[in-house]
Amino acid sequence: MPAAPAAARPDPGTPGQGTADEPSTEPTRVPRHFGLIYASLMIAMLLGALDQTIVSTALPTIVGELDGVSHMAWVTTAYILAATIGMPAYGKLGDLLGRKAVFLTGIAVFVLGSVLAGAAQSMAPLVAGRAVQGLGGGGLMITSQAIIADLVPPRQRAKYMAPMGAVFGLASVVGPLLGGWFTDSSDWRWCFWINLPLGALALAICAFGMRLPRRPVKVVFDYAGFVLMAAAVTCTVLVATWGGNDYGWTDPLILGLAAGGVVAWVLFLAVEGRVAEPIIPLSVFRSRIFNLSTLIGLLVVGVGMFAVVGYLPTYLQMVYGRTATEAGLLMMPMVVGIMSTAVPSGFLISRTGRYRVHPIAGSVVTGLAVFLMSTLTMDDSIVLVSVYVFLMGAGVGLLMQTLVLAVQNDFPAAEVGTATSSNNFFREIGATLGTAAVGSVFASRLTDRLASTLPGDATASVGSSRSLTPALVHALPAQTRSLVVDAYQHALTPVFLYLTPVFGVGLVLALILPEKPLADAQADTR
Repeated sequence: MPAAPAAARPDPGTPGQGTADEPSTEPTRVPRHFGLIYASLMIAMLLGALDQTIVSTALPTIVGELDGVSHMAWVTTAYILAATIGMPAYGKLGDLLGRKAVFLTGIAVFVLGSVLAGAAQSMAPLVAGRAVQGLGGGGLMITSQAIIADLVPPRQRAKYMAPMGAVFGLASVVGPLLGGWFTDSSDWRWCFWINLPLGALALAICAFGMRLPRRPVKVVFDYAGFVLMAAAVTCTVLVATWGGNDYGWTDPLILGLAAGGVVAWVLFLAVEGRVAEPIIPLSVFRSRIFNLSTLIGLLVVGVGMFAVVGYLPTYLQMVYGRTATEAGLLMMPMVVGIMSTAVPSGFLISRTGRYRVHPIAGSVVTGLAVFLMSTLTMDDSIVLVSVYVFLMGAGVGLLMQTLVLAVQNDFPAAEVGTATSSNNFFREIGATLGTAAVGSVFASRLTDRLASTLPGDATASVGSSRSLTPALVHALPAQTRSLVVDAYQHALTPVFLYLTPVFGVGLVLALILPEKPLADAQADTR
């Protein structure tokens, strides 16, 4: 069945829909001096994505200095939660008001949050600063991609979108490395101070050098939908983060959050079907391309990639005895893999106007990579692990921004921001739920394995599976250490095998993804 035509969605020129007095049109050429603007968009995208992971290696030092170990998880959760909630709002406001003002606001909010976090003298201000950062960071990631659609013709868009996907993958790997380096060589506060000059540079370039369509309209913002969405996302993320870790799955708090999340999602969908300017219009789900692209991104990129990125570095530390920095560096083949396929595929899509083969190939390669990771043993060389990590990156490079491009191409210019933000919104939720699910299964398997293999006199020296650290494991007596490493090996690698059906579903969805060829236009790259 073909994708729903644009006419089936709200008419961009219909009064009361909150669109421009003059309907937006697709750009016909790349504007002059676009290279400088593009560089600033890449910086903004990098900052927004980087701050999801940059504090992970700095957290032990941060909580020790600020005496806040009980609030440790919130330093990361506050950012991710705020960014996910903010994404749909930025997308909708960009469609209603024009993206330049919204983008500049996002940078300003992000920089303000960085100042608050960097200057924090206790955990409460730090968590608050991270939440403010997240509200800005979600806007940077979404609006950067939507601005490309405002400035670049559809046929040329792929070669600019592909490096953005590579930047996102780069940030997920480099973030922990950079955070650790700042902490070891200077001060953990540089995890936030570094955002100030880079954010100011991006702000100045875009403020004075970027010209975007303006939409002078009376905005009717969906406040009820935003509040319900925030409640639903908060409950969902907290259940995924706390369930099975800080609280048991049957704990009244987890059950209450789960029930609250279900109610909030139902009410949110009911509201979105009634208001004039829904923050996530239900009409986007009329597009088969949107539905399938979003599901592929949620499963393959959100669940699959983030689960691997989240747990493979610890695996390298535990099983191979690598330091945190070495484990981070060993994830760099993923970045190389992303770049090696994302950039060439972007140019190929721009030349041919066809994109469908890339998600198919990406689903195959990522699924193969995760299957191969499930076969790893303690005797395999680190080179072989790096090859598998490279394959994973190569598959993601074929997928990530191609899916966003497909979604943007199926919507009129006046709805591109909403469609882009909705696609990223569900991918972020998939990443949160997928990482939590993998962590829960892994922790359960590790606990059972330790209980069945460790002798009674070794159990006390090891402690619980939740308290295991690489330093503790490698300080154990040789025989006990061997048993623990073996338990870790047999607990994690089968989880990768459990993920392979997820990639199989992604492949099936990619095979039935419709292709709407990108419109041709003469690019002017002067």
